[in-house]
Amino acid sequence: MSDMQPDAVEPARIGGPLAWIATALATVGTIWIGLMMCLIVADVVGRNFLNSPITGVAEICGRSVVAIVFLQISAAILSGQLTRSDMLLRFFEARLPRLASSLEILFSLVGAIVFLLILYASWPPALESWRTGEYFGVRGVFTIPTLPFRGIIVLGCALAALSSVLVGIHHLRRFGRHEDLRGHGA
Repeated sequence: MSDMQPDAVEPARIGGPLAWIATALATVGTIWIGLMMCLIVADVVGRNFLNSPITGVAEICGRSVVAIVFLQISAAILSGQLTRSDMLLRFFEARLPRLASSLEILFSLVGAIVFLLILYASWPPALESWRTGEYFGVRGVFTIPTLPFRGIIVLGCALAALSSVLVGIHHLRRFGRHEDLRGHGA
């Protein structure tokens, strides 16, 4: 953990089995990125050199980007690698660590709420796509079911919310151990 940023959280220490699941899903997302790149290259080559584009590449890639984000988000949260601006937080961490931990707890709580709201909004469409066999694309030309993509969003939101809660608990535990520069609790 010494090569991680000071606030980075070791996934196996925080998430336990959730960290393994998050890492596995992030790996699937990474492989998916590679496959999507190959598909795009094949489409470009087919379109420009063989006058034979691959049908549905734009639709697949458009849905894939969203799915990949939700496959990888819980691992990013658990590892402390979620993109954010943290200059002020680092300043507080060096001088007022309890304030920095408080902000991390608040950030985790807000993150969990946001992911639960997305989950709440995503659940009914996922159930509907399962019930109706919904697809996207043009019938007779190219279609693909929406359920796998909607399911990934639901699963990703649930895991991201749980990951945010676990990271918040981690920072709550750290809160009690911090002392400010004067040598006593802030």
